[in-house]
Amino acid sequence: MIRLSSSSQTRALLLKNAGINFLQESVDFDEDTIISTCPKNFVYQATMGKYEANLKAFGYKEYPLLVADTVVTSQGKILRKAKSEEDARNILMTQSGNITSIITCMIYQSTQLKLIDISQTDYIFGDFNLDALENYLQSGEWRGKAGACMVEGFCKPYIKEVKGYESTAMGLCVEILQAFL
Repeated sequence: MIRLSSSSQTRALLLKNAGINFLQESVDFDEDTIISTCPKNFVYQATMGKYEANLKAFGYKEYPLLVADTVVTSQGKILRKAKSEEDARNILMTQSGNITSIITCMIYQSTQLKLIDISQTDYIFGDFNLDALENYLQSGEWRGKAGACMVEGFCKPYIKEVKGYESTAMGLCVEILQAFL
């Protein structure tokens, strides 16, 4: 049993599908305090902030601690969580017809092991259909998603090529985590 310190339902589903027993509880960390133009540095700082906050709240002796964060980047821009529908539209149009990299950092801490991993999955997207984009925006499914992106949802039909694990793009590289459990 591990403690998933993330409110992400997608991360919970990834662990469940991988057969990893977990309980899900976390304390918040304000990512808006991070200033970085380098995506890997940003996601590392965000994950470390979450790790420190959750380590203080829960420790790792009772249950191993797992925290993660994800950042999306395209055309040299860090694409954060959209704050409005217009922001989501702009973020998604940055990815349309371009290479989008989804970078996930995770920290796993048990009494025997501390694992820090930064994994990246690259997607080459075709041009997004504008009507489908508007329907996606209206659905609100983009809310709370790094880069307003759902590779398992809206973006899936536009994927031309993938380099890396889909689980990384969904918020947690379970393939690497499983190798150490």
